[in-house]
Amino acid sequence: MPPAATLSFAGQTFVLLADRALFWPRHAALIVADLHLEKASWYAGHGQPLPPYDSHDTLDRLARLATETGARAIWCLGDSFHDVAAAERMAPAVAARLAAQAAATRIVWIAGNHDGLTGGAWGGEVAEEMIIDGIVFRHQCRADETRAEVSGHFHPKLRLTVRGRAVSRPCVAGDDQRLILPAFGSFTGGLDVDHDAIAANFAGPYQAMLAAGGRLLRLPCNGRERDDATARRVRARA
Repeated sequence: MPPAATLSFAGQTFVLLADRALFWPRHAALIVADLHLEKASWYAGHGQPLPPYDSHDTLDRLARLATETGARAIWCLGDSFHDVAAAERMAPAVAARLAAQAAATRIVWIAGNHDGLTGGAWGGEVAEEMIIDGIVFRHQCRADETRAEVSGHFHPKLRLTVRGRAVSRPCVAGDDQRLILPAFGSFTGGLDVDHDAIAANFAGPYQAMLAAGGRLLRLPCNGRERDDATARRVRARA
């Protein structure tokens, strides 16, 4: 198993992987969000030439995690492709890798606001959302959802200050009812986990969660409180 930490959510045991993913042992499912494949080629087509390797790197990491966790399924929670025209720009080698991954593991492509249902072209199943063991899996969370929910879309990122240094890491934003996963794609930005666009999806206090040193690190989503909590932990380990 890659670097990870156990996470209890909605009465189930998950494994939060350090590499921006969630694993559900009960279903042998690797859960990722926001791959944004072919993002670099999109920028290249809009006058900003970038090396066309982001899709390969993202698929390298996805295949490695699938192998290391023993995943039999991969659930992609939307925006797996950067735009609806990604198929037209995709190199044959990338398309072949997607088809091979779909043949090796059951892939479910959840539709996102960027990609629509593009994922169906490379095998796997396409869905607007899924409900598994009472947990809703969708691309963008819904503030009116009363069931447990796992989603993506916002690319949460933890920013804090440790010993005077600024640190930034992809993280999960969550509480007892809702988890918002970080972007898995190698060429994706992030939104501060404290941002109002993320906070608006939680009825009360929520946390930034990430796997660090084999443990689940939980920090309050309030900049000052979070920095103070981090400083206490750093002092305790010194």
